Amino acid sequence: MLAIHSMTNAHELNLRLESTLQDLPLWKIQVELDRPVNELTTLFEQEPLLPGILLNRDNYYVGMMSRQRFFEHMSRPYSFGLFSQRPIQHLYNFLDPEIFILSGDIPIVEATQMALARSPQLVYDPIVVTAQFETHGLVDFHQLLLAYSQIYALTLTQLQHVEEQSKVAKAGFRDLQHNYSRLLQNEKMAALGQLVAGIAHEINNPVNFIAGNLVHAINYSQDLLKLISLYRQHYPHPAAEIQSVSTEIELEFLTTDLPHLLNSMQIGCDRIEQIVRSLRNFSRLDEAEKKTVDIHEGIDSTLLILQSRFKNHKTSENISLVKEYGTLPLVECYPGLLNQVFMNILGNAIDALEESIANGKKTDDSAIQIRTQVIGRNWIAIHISDNGPGIPESIKKRLFDPFFTTKPVGKGTGLGLSISYQIVVEKHGGQLHCISSLGQGTEFIIKIPVTKE
Repeated sequence: MLAIHSMTNAHELNLRLESTLQDLPLWKIQVELDRPVNELTTLFEQEPLLPGILLNRDNYYVGMMSRQRFFEHMSRPYSFGLFSQRPIQHLYNFLDPEIFILSGDIPIVEATQMALARSPQLVYDPIVVTAQFETHGLVDFHQLLLAYSQIYALTLTQLQHVEEQSKVAKAGFRDLQHNYSRLLQNEKMAALGQLVAGIAHEINNPVNFIAGNLVHAINYSQDLLKLISLYRQHYPHPAAEIQSVSTEIELEFLTTDLPHLLNSMQIGCDRIEQIVRSLRNFSRLDEAEKKTVDIHEGIDSTLLILQSRFKNHKTSENISLVKEYGTLPLVECYPGLLNQVFMNILGNAIDALEESIANGKKTDDSAIQIRTQVIGRNWIAIHISDNGPGIPESIKKRLFDPFFTTKPVGKGTGLGLSISYQIVVEKHGGQLHCISSLGQGTEFIIKIPVTKE
């Protein structure tokens, strides 16, 4: 039995701060467990946005098969031939997937927080939502993040209104602050959600499939080339037709170039896997507690995310990067939060340089410098500086105030530096300073203890 429910973009919904999961559109495509696995393949191909399929036994819900787990398993060697014609029940028993189920009356903000707390292997799986009369539906994790973003924007708008008008009742203001604190906790994960999920869906699975089969392709090609070499050794004067085809396909060049071609493909796969690892290292989704880490790895991972922004495609003027890394010890910290600080400060530096270039105020090369050093016996410092237009004294005094921004509407929320200050000072017991003056560039200095005493 199949039942298809059309989807609606979360931005088209009229969401409120207290909106729940049942206010979101649900996928309700269902299949009986005794149907062949091929039917799952067909349904996923027909609905490219379908995050998963509900599984029934005698029209009663028993589980769910997510798109990611299905194709991740079926892309492995021999899996398609082994399971494609067999009942779905066999594949489901073999995978034994862990299902995340939430009640439809749970608020979207709370549901997002719970979904992000799942293990890294499950964090982007769809969520099974239970409604009245024991009905079930699926919420795509990306759809949940979009709804969360809309509520986030509503929360910020109301908080700004509270700050400007000061007329909201204290009880309502406390609810807004509570909502804001939960949104703030999830800000970095939500911002990276679609990026990392896209990598997992669009890059990781096909690359693993290619890399797994590439090993066999290299071995097969070596065997075939060895066989051709033996033929040529024992039959040096082949028939005219064989000789003609050999000349046509440039056999000499082909036998020499094929191993190089396959090796270059292997290098390409290795490079993509390295990029994926760097992105995961940046997001640190699986490290909510303190870890002892190499700070330089976090900075380099952040720079990888921002790499495309160092080239201005409109003016073809590049922003150069100078790294002067000192010898730092491993630091006990919250690596994901510190990476968020690096992202905020480096992003602001790039914004300032881009604005200066666009306004024609840059007369020298645009540059960002990152310098690290050990201070005293238990502290390290990270200096991030640019040779941009600098910051006036009147603005510098308010840099770390929540909601304060000099950027145009839609470009910034005024929360980046405020959040960075809280992360460095409150979460790590460190210091965050800004040194700047008009026309002299800007330098941010982050100081944190190696181990918090």
